[in-house]
This record gives sequence, structure tokens and C-alpha cells, in this order.
Amino acid sequence: MSRIGNRPINVGDGVSVDVSERNLVTVKGPKGELSVQVAPEIQVAREEGVISVRRSDEQKRHVAMHGLYASLIGNAVEGVTKGYRKQLEVIGVGYRAAVNNGVLELALGFSHPIYFVPPTAVSVTVEAQRGKNTVITIDGIDKQIVGQVAAKIRALRPPEPYKGKGIRYVGEYVRRKAGKTAAR
Repeated sequence: MSRIGNRPINVGDGVSVDVSERNLVTVKGPKGELSVQVAPEIQVAREEGVISVRRSDEQKRHVAMHGLYASLIGNAVEGVTKGYRKQLEVIGVGYRAAVNNGVLELALGFSHPIYFVPPTAVSVTVEAQRGKNTVITIDGIDKQIVGQVAAKIRALRPPEPYKGKGIRYVGEYVRRKAGKTAAR
């Protein structure tokens, strides 16, 4: 039984939802437009201010898809109204980040700088203050793309457990290790 799929999805003011005959759900809002292709076993109904997702039967696969598509449509509605944001911290001596002409330029302790070109669906900004860690902010309307870009940037230099250097999510806890002890 899908609890997520049974919940109605509230559609706010300024958001229009269009369900085509091929089960393509298009959500338009103040921040943009997103589309979700829904499987044929799942029915999407639109009432006044609410979207409901139903399944045809109780097969295990259909129950799983019921919750999945309800979440995807809910994420699309939230994305076109509020948008999504991920923030990353760059921690380490000499580690820097800057945005030049839409390209994220990173100095992460390698012998060369790393250039990361983000997709057009997201915007990347860098906030560097003296005495504080550099913060990379990723904004967009598609939750999956924002999370994927943040994960790719973090994977360039994940935080290491001995000194904690690297790129991590803001608020992420990195378990620290003691390291070697000197021989007597």
C-alpha cells in the first residue's frame, strides 16, 4: 500500500497542470516548466487545486510506481513554484572556487585547475568570504538535475577523514580518524 501515492498533491496559485492522453504531465509555474512521463498503468487526475494519482491494480510493480510518480509530480510542482537549492562547502588550504563566464573553476590541490560546465537548467554561484569556507550554491527547478550536479562537484574532491579537506554539503558531518601515532 503506497502512502505517498494516496496523498493528494496540492497545486498552488499560478501553477497550471496539463495531463495529455499519453500520460505526459506538464507543470508550468512562475519559475519555469517541467514534464513527467507517467507509465500507462498509472492514472493522473486533476481536480480543482489538487492532483491525484491512482493505479490500476495491486501488483507489486504498480504499487511501487504509484508512489514514484506521485513523488515525481509533487517534486515538479514544488520545483516550478519554489525551486531547489544545494550548497557545498570547499574546505582546505589553497582550495578555491570561482565562476567565470558560467564555468565553475576549481583549485582543489591538483596540479591543474578543474573546469566544470554546469547544465543550462541550473545556475551556479560562488560565495567566498575572507576567514570563512567558500560556498558553492546550485539553484534550479528540477530536483534530480540539481542533486546530480551537486554530487558531481562533490565527487571531484570528496572530504577525506584525516584532515576533513575536500568538498562537502553544507551541514554534512564527516567522521574523522585519528591517524598514525609516532613510534617511541
